[in-house]
Amino acid sequence: MREYGFKSRLAKCMAGLIAQKRDCGFIYEAEALKLLNFDAFCVENGFDDGRLSMELVAAWAAQRDTEGKNARNARVSTVRQLAIYMRGLGIDACIPPQDASSRAPVPHILPPDELRAFFRSADASAPLRRFIPLWHTYRVLFRVLYCCGMRVSEACDLKTERVDLESGTLALLHSKGDKDRLVCMDGSLRKLCADYDSYIGGIHPGRAWFFPNHAGTGKIDKTNVDRKFNEFWASTSYAPTVDKKPTVHSLRHTFVVDKMHQWMIDKVEFNEMLAYLSMYLGHASAVETHYYYHQTLASFEIARGLDQSSENAVPEVEPFEEY
Repeated sequence: MREYGFKSRLAKCMAGLIAQKRDCGFIYEAEALKLLNFDAFCVENGFDDGRLSMELVAAWAAQRDTEGKNARNARVSTVRQLAIYMRGLGIDACIPPQDASSRAPVPHILPPDELRAFFRSADASAPLRRFIPLWHTYRVLFRVLYCCGMRVSEACDLKTERVDLESGTLALLHSKGDKDRLVCMDGSLRKLCADYDSYIGGIHPGRAWFFPNHAGTGKIDKTNVDRKFNEFWASTSYAPTVDKKPTVHSLRHTFVVDKMHQWMIDKVEFNEMLAYLSMYLGHASAVETHYYYHQTLASFEIARGLDQSSENAVPEVEPFEEY
């Protein structure tokens, strides 16, 4: 294992946490670098007494002028894992709150009309002739993101050899948390991907990446995927009407919400299906999956249609006469 050169009195605990995480299959490189910064923070700010105290946690969790809330949360989350690890060893440690700064922002969920408008926009865009192959790539990639609920990084990193168009499965290896999983496509998406593979294969034979860049020499760039999503969305009639602009990650959120709405309509038991959806999405637990579900207007409309008790909740007052 790489030596990080920890210098504080918490060095042994930090090295032990890294070893434990990697034994469990996590890469844990970015987190290890955060622990290295935390180690230096302890030494440089007079907290090097071998304790993970409340004062140390509060000082570390303070918002910095040069970082955003997500970066701050990532720093605090890593120290939270260290505290939990130390508690497991019987060492007293202050565990930072899970929500270190503010509530996570609620993403924009695309209702069906907005989703259809987005894909119509993607299909109707007119690229230059030499960019037509890349245009096809974006059209298919965005549909894969929505229909499979995939992360954009997973789609960009998808290798051709890991796409089985016969069975309609995508093998996602070393995804977030260093997890591997199989993602299944329905028949229409499988056919779309098969047609796309045949077309792109004729332009870039033997390509390594299922969604290649323009030259066919590497994978499509995530930054360009974000840019094209914004471009397609901006050309829809809904773009000027929403309070919160959707991002490409909104497709993954929308997939989860739409799936749960379908369960409501089909009267499927949430607790029975949530574990399967969690594995499909590559989440560590069903709790993480439930975070993706957000109440939308459609939720209330569906619930209202299924509700059979509200009419009887407050009984009608029967007329009476005074004697």
